[in-house]
Amino acid sequence: MTSRLDKLRQKLAESQLQLDTILISQAENRRYLSGFVGSAGYLLISQERALLATDSRYVEQAQGQAPDFEIVRIEGEPDNWFPKLISELGATRLGFEGSDLSFAAYRRLTEALGLPDEIGEERPQLIPTDGLAESLRAVKEEEELRLISQAIQLTDAAFEHISQRLQPGMTEKEVAWQLEKYMRENGGEGVAFELIVASGPNSAFPHARPTERRLQEGKPIVIDIGAKVNGYCGDLTRSVCLGEPDETFKRVYDIVLGAQLTAIATLEGGMSGEQADRLARRAIEEAGYGEAFGHGLGHGLGLNVHEQPRLGKTSTDILAEGMVTTIEPGIYLPGWGGVRIEDVVVLEKGRARVLSQASKKEDPRRQT
Repeated sequence: MTSRLDKLRQKLAESQLQLDTILISQAENRRYLSGFVGSAGYLLISQERALLATDSRYVEQAQGQAPDFEIVRIEGEPDNWFPKLISELGATRLGFEGSDLSFAAYRRLTEALGLPDEIGEERPQLIPTDGLAESLRAVKEEEELRLISQAIQLTDAAFEHISQRLQPGMTEKEVAWQLEKYMRENGGEGVAFELIVASGPNSAFPHARPTERRLQEGKPIVIDIGAKVNGYCGDLTRSVCLGEPDETFKRVYDIVLGAQLTAIATLEGGMSGEQADRLARRAIEEAGYGEAFGHGLGHGLGLNVHEQPRLGKTSTDILAEGMVTTIEPGIYLPGWGGVRIEDVVVLEKGRARVLSQASKKEDPRRQT
């Protein structure tokens, strides 16, 4: 974790916010920077020191998992411990994660720092930051890529497992449970997100939740799943049809698959997220379905299922070597259903290498 701390400290030094210390509260950032996987605690990082403040439940765990940090046991409300730690660090411009810290928590911290008997006359400033640690996480290290690959392999295997068992009459909830059960029984610590199994008109909702609706022959089925392995996420979407699909499914499926393969083949390092999104969006628009593709082309993947970079119509994120992203165009037609196809890629030597290997057959039960 030392190199990660060094990179964060460099960002602090280069930031126009002129921060001397940063408070890390977001769980995945806390894990990334320290190695600590407990569910409660804060990191306080300056140019000279790195503290991990947690309660009695996690002190021993933190000592074993975060050797680069000084472990501080805290109890009660922030005014019991926060001013003292800030005083010890000599912090005057303290950054905090503006997208993570709630307003209530921010107010408690500011009230704690307002106690003159603890911090003296000069009150440190609390300054919101946006994406400092997340920007470090966007480029994956070799070990991270290995863990992501394991999560993707398990996700692929779960899809192949269920694809041979799909039958008309199964409910969406039943399919989702069988997928989650397979992941947990085969090395996953859980699912990366609430699994999506949506059939018929339900598949027109990009983030549909499984229901008691039963699978039907000839109707679209969207399956969006991801396993989690050692904290890292997989993500895969396949759209299938049991039996003979109608003409709409055939047409829409071919458009979405063509758009996805085009994006994968032409994606390049140095592109912006907006430019990457256009690679697939142009093909869908030219086919007359531009309004039916409402979300972005993809997103980064790692400790969170949605990370930097973002691939979308307004994204200014720049794609760089070592970034891992999804490529997932879709078309959604209210009342009929939808088609989305998603793979995970890593940027290597300026091009996209596909990590997902699950079948893309329209009816996964067919042998050819």
